[in-house]
Amino acid sequence: MSSGIRFDGVTVAYGGNVVLDSLDLTVEPGEVMALLGPSGSGKTTALRAVAGFVTPASGRVLIGDRDVTGLPPHKRGIGMVVQQYALFPHLRVADNVAFGLRAQKAPKAEIPGRVAEALEMTGMAAYAKRYPRELSGGQQQRVAIARALAIRPGVLLLDEPLSALDAQLRSGMLAELARLHRELPDVSILYVTHDQVEALTLADRIAVMDKARLRDCGTPQELYRRPRTEFTASFVGNANLLPVKVSPAGVSLDGTELDVPVSDGVAAGAAATLCVRPHLVGLGEGPNALRGTVAEVQWRGATHRLYVDVAGHRVMADVRELRETPALGDAVTLHFAPEDGVLLGAGVGGE
Repeated sequence: MSSGIRFDGVTVAYGGNVVLDSLDLTVEPGEVMALLGPSGSGKTTALRAVAGFVTPASGRVLIGDRDVTGLPPHKRGIGMVVQQYALFPHLRVADNVAFGLRAQKAPKAEIPGRVAEALEMTGMAAYAKRYPRELSGGQQQRVAIARALAIRPGVLLLDEPLSALDAQLRSGMLAELARLHRELPDVSILYVTHDQVEALTLADRIAVMDKARLRDCGTPQELYRRPRTEFTASFVGNANLLPVKVSPAGVSLDGTELDVPVSDGVAAGAAATLCVRPHLVGLGEGPNALRGTVAEVQWRGATHRLYVDVAGHRVMADVRELRETPALGDAVTLHFAPEDGVLLGAGVGGE
């Protein structure tokens, strides 16, 4: 099957309400692309447009070099896994996995081998004769993935596939999906999620969506370490976003001078937003000192998260091995390294 996905100006609307607005995005062959965004951002609509479950009002969807915009789902050569598994309760595991092959009228002699291959790949070979009700949630999800892989798709669509699992199962399934991707290097994967950890763990690139539009796209490292917009900074990981002023002399926060690199996109004399990740903010004296009072302390096992009021701004700091916890109202000093601050131009965050 051909691989790779291209959205060419894809718009989807229901009754005049635009739910996906002029999406231009390419998923390269063999790439894992995560669509990350809040509810209503358009990410699931984009996936359903690839699957053939919604028809664009304008634009094209291509899989490989084929324009599939007008094709029904069963002719697109895709595998799909949804959050509720959608297994047939009256069919044993092997028959569930074989369902897509039979629907595609695969040669009968090939089906047992393809089913066995898919179950082996997902670690479910020993459960072929069981019914879905005899499986755990994680096992059911593995069967759903095996069913999608059995047809040997060029494109695999995953729609919030882990959201129904508890935290421990989710962590294990993330590792399994990463392993599957290594074993299927030619399959393009479009992964819809609102979970930052899933996107950062699995994706080669992340497309950040909000209000029906694509807001940003890049590798997980690019979007986390050097976000280009306030929305990306706040949605891909936690971030301190502080209003600062940029002048020829440097950057200041309410009169406190800061040593932060100024990028070409930020004009001198303009208002801007400073982004600093909480784990990069230290407690005590150091460069870019910010003085304030403790407003809240949360113990998170390996770290304490401090919320500190700095001139009316709430600043988060994730501090490891904090032997003595400061009390609410205590005066403290926070600091961060110059290279850990990222300036975002004013007005960029909403676009």
